Amino acid sequence: MSLICGKLCSCILYEHFGHIVQTVGDDLFKYGTKPYSLIRHTTHLPLSKIKEALCVLIKYDLVTHRQTERGMEYSLAYEKVLMILRYPRYMFFVKTVCGDQAEMMFEEVLKHGYISASELIIKTYGRIEELPSNVQPSVVVLHEKFELLVKNQFLMRSLYCETTEEIAKEKPDFRIPDLNLAAITQRLGGDNVDAGDSKMYWKANFDRFSQDLRDQIIVSAMRNRLDENAAELMRQLLFLMYLRTASWADTSNPIPLSEIKDVIRKINYPVLTQYLDQYLRLIEEDTSHFLKRVGDSGGGQYSVNMMEAFKQLAWTTLENIVMERFGTKAARIFRLVRDRKYIEQERIQQLAMIPAKEAKYLTYTLLQENYLQVQEIKKPGVSTAPMKTFFLFHIDLNMVVRMEVEHCYQALYNTMQRREYEVTSNKRMIDKQLRMQTLTSNLKEHGATEEQLAEIAELMTPSEKQQLEKVQNTIKKLGVTELQIDDTLFLLTMYLRYH
Repeated sequence: MSLICGKLCSCILYEHFGHIVQTVGDDLFKYGTKPYSLIRHTTHLPLSKIKEALCVLIKYDLVTHRQTERGMEYSLAYEKVLMILRYPRYMFFVKTVCGDQAEMMFEEVLKHGYISASELIIKTYGRIEELPSNVQPSVVVLHEKFELLVKNQFLMRSLYCETTEEIAKEKPDFRIPDLNLAAITQRLGGDNVDAGDSKMYWKANFDRFSQDLRDQIIVSAMRNRLDENAAELMRQLLFLMYLRTASWADTSNPIPLSEIKDVIRKINYPVLTQYLDQYLRLIEEDTSHFLKRVGDSGGGQYSVNMMEAFKQLAWTTLENIVMERFGTKAARIFRLVRDRKYIEQERIQQLAMIPAKEAKYLTYTLLQENYLQVQEIKKPGVSTAPMKTFFLFHIDLNMVVRMEVEHCYQALYNTMQRREYEVTSNKRMIDKQLRMQTLTSNLKEHGATEEQLAEIAELMTPSEKQQLEKVQNTIKKLGVTELQIDDTLFLLTMYLRYH
């Protein structure tokens, strides 16, 4: 845990939960595991406020707790704090798989941390009623959407345990409760009746979303390297992997060719059906090493190699970063050192086909920026002769990946700070636009004329409109940048997870 990681977590906590939760989160990040009495000593907050902040953090599963001799101790799960940045992507994924109403339901789960199924249906029902569209909410349809979310393992039961160790031992529970839909309808009418799921709460299954994002990266990489048919074949191989292998295993158990053919016949990809053997050979022989042949029985057996896949993706990402920062010649040197593993300066100049002076400058620039490391080797000679020293350049992949993870933290923090600055410095203009929009919508409801609406629109000058449009575009670009940086961060953290 680095200083910049702590600053990023602090920024996220402040943006979503406010100053008090941010203060308690900062204290736990800085000092590690602590009881709340010590949190009070270092934060100087009232005990009631500390308890409230801890309740909020525990509710959203951002703090873990364990019983010790000194009492209950708390520690911040900073990985889950950083995961808040991916909530929009999770919601979009749910929308793609399960539809708009399921997305609304999942958003409510994220808002509340955990919630009962009946309460979730009621809140989603109310939100749909408020929408201007003509879509009428239905308790039956919403219940079906809830079941779909659970069947896809996007939601799981929130189990209460006294300690984090007990929670770790518990297996995810996806049993769907037997809800009384008539009782839910009565509660919508104002009656206080039990729907059959009291004290049975549901929360988001973030492990499933991490798996899905991981699979998307693999499929997208195969699409970019070969074509759409190869991407679909990779997707089906991942489905088959889940049937016989643990979700986070380094490599899958062997998948027989006969099973692959059966699955491909069921999907509408005629080219893939016709040339399946050729596509399997292409993926197997590709330098990415996503797939390897592990046996010949039954026409052949194949294994998906997740560990090697993310190693190759990490290398590709680092090469792109080096190229963007230092240019194509530096990227060529980086690739050369990667391929040769250990290489002398003179050999770099010879093989990279770059002028000696420029190659030396770029090599030592990469060394200074920690993309390359140097190892000193002394070759013993005759006892009377001086020892000859060789300096070999190499790449410590783990170290470089960890460095880039820190760079991602810094970039995310800078992006969020810049967005906050843009909003704060233009707050008056943004508030003015919101007031105008509210006034316009109210007048439209009361049948205002076009002249009255035009008069309200003229309250904002052309220069203000131009400035506001510029600010909105800047905030939108910063939001897109944040998602792109998080893509890189997720890929690199996946590499570290497997290595």
